Order: sequence, then structure tokens, then C-alpha cells
Amino acid sequence: MTGLILPPGQGRKLITKTQEVTFKATQEHGSAISIFEVVVPPGFDVGAHVHSESQEFFYVLEGELQLLAFEPTRRTEKDWHEWESPDGDKAVQATEGAFMFVPPGTPHAFRNASGKPVRMLFQCYPSPIHELYFEEIAEIWATGGIDPAAIEEMRKRYDVSQITPQRYDPPVLLDPHSSEPRGA
Repeated sequence: MTGLILPPGQGRKLITKTQEVTFKATQEHGSAISIFEVVVPPGFDVGAHVHSESQEFFYVLEGELQLLAFEPTRRTEKDWHEWESPDGDKAVQATEGAFMFVPPGTPHAFRNASGKPVRMLFQCYPSPIHELYFEEIAEIWATGGIDPAAIEEMRKRYDVSQITPQRYDPPVLLDPHSSEPRGA
């Protein structure tokens, strides 16, 4: 039996417009936990969701994410940004070194509201639920035509109950020679 050692930046990569996911340790390697390095672009919001059986761990390596992991007093369908728990908990601005553990049944979310990409370490138990989820959603996004019904059906297969929409609203880049957005 041997372990696994990967140099920085190594591992199988899935790259889409909304995330770059590098598979670090997977079921294929004998791991019961799927471990990924994820680059979250500015403007990406995974949307609040819940898993009935999976548990997750997030660790911010570089940058700043808004994180949430609690049942709110009232779930709203539009977004989770203003949710509050019965104890007064609210979403947290998490910087390098911050982590979030999410037990099964706990609504959770993250978004990059900053202007820079964020790198995080992400783990999911049990393996290979998120490995398969990332692979299939990358295939759906690659087709260009996003079919909401196909995504909802896929989420059901991978223990993802979406509460608020997933969004990707990249920041508008300004032309350095004008006050107008590029391409305007």
C-alpha cells in the first residue's frame, strides 16, 4: 500500500467558467473523503443548499469568501445573504485560514463577493459523491445551453437540495482609458 503525494498545482482538473476544481484525493486513490482544491472566481455564489447525508469541510487558502452554515429563522428563495439564525448568527466574511464544517442537514453556502479569485480546500464525505457531481455539472456547463431541469435532476442524484439559486455575476471590468465598461 502506498500513500499519495502531489506537488503544488497537480491533480486532475475540471475547469469551467464558474470554478476550477483540482481533484487531490479521491475514491480512485482509496480515500473515503473526496479532497479538492477549488478556485472560486469573483462573482460566483454557489447558492444555499443542503445535503441529507454528506458532510463537508471548507478551508480558505487565499482570498475572502462569504460563508454560511446554519438553519435560518426564515429561508428565502431569492438569496441567503441576509439570513439569520435563531441565535443571531449571520454569514461570515472568511479570510485566509478560516474554515467551515457542515454536518448533514445543515443549510450552507459560499460566495466570492470580492474582485479577486479565491482558493479553498474542500473536502466531502463520503467519496465519490462530489467527484461525480463536479464531473457531471462540468459536462452540463460545457454544452453551453444550461437546462435547469437536467441540473435539478442531477442534484437529486448527488444529495444536493438547492434552496437559493446558484449565480455567477462576474464583475464588469472598466477600460483603463475610459470610465465606460469594456466593450461598451
